[in-house]
Amino acid sequence: MGLTASVLAVDAGNSKTDVAVVASDGTVLATARGGGFRPPVVGVEAAVDKVAEAVTRAFTASGVASVEHVSACLANADFPVEEERLAAALHARAWGASTEVRNDTFAVLRAGVTEPRGVAVVCGAGINCVGMRPDGRTARFPALGRISGDWGGGWGLAEEALWHASRAEDGRGGPTALAHTLPAHFGLTSVYALVEALHLEHIGPARRHELTPVLFATAVSGDAVARGLVDRLAEEVATMATVALTRLGLLEEETPVLLGGGVLAARHPRLDDGVRDLLASRAPKAVPRVVTASPVLGAALLGLDRVGASPRTQARARAYFEG
Repeated sequence: MGLTASVLAVDAGNSKTDVAVVASDGTVLATARGGGFRPPVVGVEAAVDKVAEAVTRAFTASGVASVEHVSACLANADFPVEEERLAAALHARAWGASTEVRNDTFAVLRAGVTEPRGVAVVCGAGINCVGMRPDGRTARFPALGRISGDWGGGWGLAEEALWHASRAEDGRGGPTALAHTLPAHFGLTSVYALVEALHLEHIGPARRHELTPVLFATAVSGDAVARGLVDRLAEEVATMATVALTRLGLLEEETPVLLGGGVLAARHPRLDDGVRDLLASRAPKAVPRVVTASPVLGAALLGLDRVGASPRTQARARAYFEG
């Protein structure tokens, strides 16, 4: 008798979507990758269509037509009402008997822990933080940018670096090497030329993310402004983690704090050391570590949690993605 499909795991970010079909014993039957998930830009149904393309390929490869439970961790699911709306849209596709949608930061958290307990801070294009306990309690932030009190992420760092570089060049601000390193990355000789190229989209908007590694390299060279921005990001990461731990009553317990996303996963020494030093003073029992496992593993484990899978079953699924 063949294996029965238990969970369809979906991790859908702004740039890509990963899906996996997981059997009742934890065997991963098939995986597939699709395009980005951007409901605010294209609408919910069109965004779900992108997910459906990957799901169809995974179902075809696994030889199944539906599963017991759909566990979807989605970008842009920032409020419970958005999770409910997206869950209804996914459930309407009849991929599984039940459907649960969470913000994609939960996938990073669950991928990094053996039980659903801990805090994760993700710093990629933006910044977000979530926490969870086995009893179902969670801590989270809206993570909508400055309007919800956020600072950081690759996009925000690039914008801050450009702000300081522009003011240094025209005299409104103090000196910083960023006025030279940022335009030089694109073969330009002034911040003015860089701002013009970005504004007129001679340099595509997505390439602004390339300025974040330049910021970190400039900080390594000793530039005070660049170092200050890196230190401010460490402060933000540590603050979010400490607040989430406090909300969940985990500040006095040894608790994993997972660091994910491209900016944190790069392990820039000044940022990494700064986060760890701040956590050591504010949350001494926090155990920080960088998560490198695929977030779709976290979506799969959350689904297996929901269907009551055994630790052995979960370990088999983890072994597939970490092997």
